[in-house]
Amino acid sequence: MVVAVYPGSFDPITLGHLDVARRAASIFDQVVVAIYDRPLKNLLFSAQQRAALVREAVADLPNVRVDTYSELTTSYARRVGAKVIVRGLRAATDFENEFQMAHINHRLLPSVQVVCLMANQEHTFLSSSAVKEIAALGGPISDMVPPVVERALRAVYLERKGQ
Repeated sequence: MVVAVYPGSFDPITLGHLDVARRAASIFDQVVVAIYDRPLKNLLFSAQQRAALVREAVADLPNVRVDTYSELTTSYARRVGAKVIVRGLRAATDFENEFQMAHINHRLLPSVQVVCLMANQEHTFLSSSAVKEIAALGGPISDMVPPVVERALRAVYLERKGQ
C-alpha cells in the first residue's frame, strides 16, 4: 500500500488544492492531506478549523484522510508510513521553491519520493492569499473554493466587519 502525504497550510483549501488531492487519490492507495499547524504565515483559520474545512471538501474521496502536524514534514511522513510527498505546482515560481524543498526533503528522508502534480490550467492563478483578499473585499470566490470554504470565509469577514 502506497501512502502519500500532501502537506500544506491550506488556509484555506482552494479548488486548486482539491484538484491536486483528487489526482493524487487516483494514483496512490491512501493520501493524507496533512495540515501544518505552525507555518510562518499570518493564518486566518486555526489548524482545527482548516482540518474541518478540508475534511468536508474531500468527503467524497474514500482514500483521502485529513490530519494536522507540527513537526518536520519528513518526520511526519515517516511517522505515518508515507513513501511519497505530493506537492502542487501552479507556475514556474512554484517550481523553484518545490525543487529546493524536494532536495532538502530527500536529504532528510531519502526513502520518500517527492511527486509534483501540476495544477489544472483553470486553477493556476489560485492562491489561498488571493482568495482571502478577494473574500475580505466582498468579491466573488465561488469558482475558487469549495462551498464550505466560501461560507466560512464570508462568516469570518462578516464578523470582522461587525466588530
